[in-house]
Amino acid sequence: MKFFVHTDGGARGNPGPGAVGVAVKNKEGKIIKEVGKFIGRSTNNEAEYKAVIEGLKACDSLEATELEFYIDSLLVASQLSGKFKIKEPRMRTLFNEAKELERLYKKVTYTHVPREKNYLADRIVNEVLDTL
Repeated sequence: MKFFVHTDGGARGNPGPGAVGVAVKNKEGKIIKEVGKFIGRSTNNEAEYKAVIEGLKACDSLEATELEFYIDSLLVASQLSGKFKIKEPRMRTLFNEAKELERLYKKVTYTHVPREKNYLADRIVNEVLDTL
């Protein structure tokens, strides 16, 4: 079964209080799962990676076989797709964690989208951060 996963991560202050947002849609475009989570002090890039990791974990319980991620971070989408190298050790650790979780699925793809096309996940992140 294929799902479409919108993820976003953000930190106010960069670094600062961080959160992740995940919205999972089925093939009909219906949201079937949302995840919003405070992740503590984080950079924006760390939060973006942690959002992908939360998305990968969230879909495991849905019997997913294929995931198509939509991410507004060009850096994270490009690193996970193998287009950009990873120089920062903290990013390498998060990259490795995501790649390990990818093994749960037959196929995982990452697409960079403009922020305005990722409004569902962005809304979730801001709702979490606004409660702090």
